[in-house]
Amino acid sequence: MPQQSFPVLHALRVHPVKSVGGFTADSAVVEPWGLAGDRRWTLIDASDTAVTQREQPRLALARAEPLPDGGIMLYAPGLEPLAIARPVLGGSRTGGAGKGVDVVIRTDAPADDIVVNVFGTKVDALSGDARASEWFSRHLGVEVRLAHLGDPAVARPVDPLYARPGETVSFADGYPLLVVTLSSLDALNSLMARGDHADEGPLPLNRFRPNLVVAGTAPWAEDGWRRITVGEVTFRVAKPCGRCVITTTDQRTARRGKEPLRTLARHRRIDGKLVFGQHLVPENTGKVQVGDVVRVFTD
Repeated sequence: MPQQSFPVLHALRVHPVKSVGGFTADSAVVEPWGLAGDRRWTLIDASDTAVTQREQPRLALARAEPLPDGGIMLYAPGLEPLAIARPVLGGSRTGGAGKGVDVVIRTDAPADDIVVNVFGTKVDALSGDARASEWFSRHLGVEVRLAHLGDPAVARPVDPLYARPGETVSFADGYPLLVVTLSSLDALNSLMARGDHADEGPLPLNRFRPNLVVAGTAPWAEDGWRRITVGEVTFRVAKPCGRCVITTTDQRTARRGKEPLRTLARHRRIDGKLVFGQHLVPENTGKVQVGDVVRVFTD
């Protein structure tokens, strides 16, 4: 009798700063509002509205990696790397950044309470280090400021149409995690290769900024998922992910094209949205790691 095979977790991606490049992890802790350290920071404009690659595609060229105690290390072409500590309301924080860098927020520049507008939702946050705001402003050529999420347990509710009472999310677009599958990416790239803009493909996974990448499924199998279990955690599959112009942005060059939205419009339009991947809400906390079996529940 042949041995039954299951899908597996192929990759984990964490994006510390909303719309900024992230990093690949071998394992991660799942918190109620997403992967630990994922999208806990965001850039904001003069009106305290979150800034994303939709408005500033050059954010794709920057990258953030984690430091101890919730800080981040920032990288971008033409700029010196910058270590930033997690802000503390009304005080100072000092810590070792690793890699020979010390992290300091000075007592003469304490963090302030601010309210960030994320797609019309007001989210409590703390102002980030002024050095980071200057760093990102130089990179983008426009004035922006860095902000850090307040208490994620109460900061921002998940859409009540797809959530249970008390479920919250970080600075992610709307849901704690996003899952995509390798087979669906391959299928999408095959469709693109037969379309009007075949020269733009094949597209890499980073166009879709997922948290979990699953291997070993049939193409588009995730459309039928209701729950999945990965490692120690069970996730509820909330809804398909409607895609935006960020997916047309080359994450290496910040240049925009037509794909994959042109192909998704022809082949993956669901309830008026161009969809790729599924939004997840964790039903418990725990650890996930690359290589974990993914158990799928369809009812």
